[in-house]
Amino acid sequence: MKLPELRLEHIDFLEKNIDAMDETLPPMRFFVLPGGHTAISQAHVARCVCRRAERLVVHLSSEETVNPLILTYLNRLSDYLFTLSRKIALDLGAEEQPWIPEK
Repeated sequence: MKLPELRLEHIDFLEKNIDAMDETLPPMRFFVLPGGHTAISQAHVARCVCRRAERLVVHLSSEETVNPLILTYLNRLSDYLFTLSRKIALDLGAEEQPWIPEK
C-alpha cells in the first residue's frame, strides 16, 4: 500500500494551528474531562485513539525501524486534538469540565 510521505511541514502545520487556537483560549487551570457537547467529546475520543496509535508505534519501533517523524506527528496530532476540543468548547460557549480527583 502506498502511503503519503510524511514531512516536517505536516508537523509545522499542526504546531502553527495549535498556537493559533491557544492564543484565543483561557489558560488551563485544571485537567479537562470530555464533555459539554458531542463535538468536544468526539475530539477527546480522537485524541485517545491517536495516543493509542502513538503507543503502538513506540512498541513497534523497539522491533522495527520507524521513521521518527511518525512519532513526532502522532504526538503533535494528539496535542492538536486536545487544543481543538478546548477551542470547540470556547466557540460553543460550553463550560469545560474540570477533573477533580477524589481525596
